[in-house]
Amino acid sequence: MFFKKAKLKKEYDAKLISLMKETKEEWQHTQTIEDLIDDYDLSIIVQRKIAESKHFYLYKEARIRKILLK
Repeated sequence: MFFKKAKLKKEYDAKLISLMKETKEEWQHTQTIEDLIDDYDLSIIVQRKIAESKHFYLYKEARIRKILLK
């Protein structure tokens, strides 16, 4: 029973790490788009803030689970 629990934890931790990397890339992508646009576009700012909040939520969850990024 213990072996399955450890295996599941490793699997879901790996999924969380990959999701964190994806959201970080998305956040950086929206930041560059916002920097490149001259006009004040509210939808792009909202997309950036959503991507940022997703990333920091996952980061907080990783800290709670005590996951180390390598």
